[in-house]
Amino acid sequence: MRTYCRILGILVPTLIAVALHGQEVAQKHENALPKRPNIVFIFSDDHAAQAISSYGSELLPTPNIDRLAKEGMRFSNCFCTNALCGPSRAVILTGQHSHQNGFRHNGQKFDATQDNFAKRLQAVGYQTAVIGKWHLGSQPTGFDHWETLYDQGPYYQPEMDRDGEKVEHQGYTTDIITELAVEFLEGERDPQRPFLLMVQHKAPHRNWQPALRHLDLLADQTIPEPPTLFDDGSGRGLASRIQDMTIAETLTPFDLKLSFPDRLTVAQLDAWTAAYGPRNAAFEAAGLTGKDRVRWRYQRYMKDYLRCIQAVDEGVGRLLDTLDRLELADNTVVIYSSDQGFYLGEHGWFDKRFMYEESLRMPLLVRWPGVVPAHSVHEGLVQNLDFADTFCEITGAERVTASQGKSLLPLLRGEFPPDWRTSIYYHYYEYFEETKVSHMVRRHCGVRTDRYKLIHFYNLGEWELYDLDRDPHELRSVADDAAYADVRKTLEAELARLQGVYEVPDDAGSVSRDPHGLIEALGRAAD
Repeated sequence: MRTYCRILGILVPTLIAVALHGQEVAQKHENALPKRPNIVFIFSDDHAAQAISSYGSELLPTPNIDRLAKEGMRFSNCFCTNALCGPSRAVILTGQHSHQNGFRHNGQKFDATQDNFAKRLQAVGYQTAVIGKWHLGSQPTGFDHWETLYDQGPYYQPEMDRDGEKVEHQGYTTDIITELAVEFLEGERDPQRPFLLMVQHKAPHRNWQPALRHLDLLADQTIPEPPTLFDDGSGRGLASRIQDMTIAETLTPFDLKLSFPDRLTVAQLDAWTAAYGPRNAAFEAAGLTGKDRVRWRYQRYMKDYLRCIQAVDEGVGRLLDTLDRLELADNTVVIYSSDQGFYLGEHGWFDKRFMYEESLRMPLLVRWPGVVPAHSVHEGLVQNLDFADTFCEITGAERVTASQGKSLLPLLRGEFPPDWRTSIYYHYYEYFEETKVSHMVRRHCGVRTDRYKLIHFYNLGEWELYDLDRDPHELRSVADDAAYADVRKTLEAELARLQGVYEVPDDAGSVSRDPHGLIEALGRAAD
């Protein structure tokens, strides 16, 4: 009994102290910021910043997404840590690099028992919900409600996991996700609690199936070609020349709508046939070859990609209008981002994975009335690694265990802290020697500063270095240029420093140098 009492004598004061500390943290937070804000985090899949008009794109107007830039802040230098769907989501949830959260590549199962920012928000009273694409192989944890797609999910007639039960929907997936989010705002949320709502679209992921109402959008227009559409990669290393993600060869008839998905209803199939049938017939009759054939494939790919974005932008508009109508907008932080960037014909490619700018860069737009200056732009180097800490700080929650990010709150207030990072770390893992994997992009890691980028394709033993001021399209590596020897030495040291800071294991992604003799074969071909 005495032992029991002594334990209680230690435990009870400790528990009281912990509770008082939590109250103190919350009180300090309430004194520093407005009433605890709601968060609506809108997250698309593969939406490149160069396809958003507030980022300077002329490909397609995105007026609703642009509202966030006009009424809030646009981050011009937001980058991912690993340009792939699942890993990016795991990084955002945990605030940890892929090697630390354990989800390095698609196909793995995310350890849902680990800490994440949704759990932290739950702990301080937030109602949490996620709707749309999840793609982590395990069910969400930290959420009071979820309705998520299985794996990638289809563009039409999706089956979804609603709090552990399968439900079937009819219609277009982007619209369904938007509708479910509106239903949460209108009736499913607890009006007495602040909320986190994650709205995660499948679009505009491959293979870019538009809504019926958008099948003829852009049909009579010509999408501008990027200046590097016919780049042969001769100024870069081997990795960019042995990938399998070209518009010229990799896109399939299914990608190009020369064949149709089998999930369409009769009415949907009739609409697709009416839209694509005559265009496909004209293409077959033309018998295009060479660059003309590539140009046709580029136009078909880009128009479908942009048509998918049109539905996403409309969904953003509907969510913003709903927040206005429910008088929630003034106390709601609205964020728009995507899991990474995407190639829109640059270097002749589609997809992502590489550390080159088009897939490394992420869009990030934040509106928070009364806190974030309207129509502002921040040029600080930020990453998806920072989202978890940001969400925790603005809600008064404790930061995620072992988080490696930095809260963006000072930046959101328009500040540029003197100790803010001057470089970012990147690491891509999804390449396996024993199997042919999608797109065949070799593993690599690297460091980017405001001007330079150093990439190490470590299983090829190759380095690439780019001066982004002089070579913004990354067409010529200067890794072996004597004029850049000091820059390379400095960046190699910075890469090693970041790997130490982030505790990157020595064997992370290690594979044999050139198991298929590709370097030797390329040399023979050049001779």
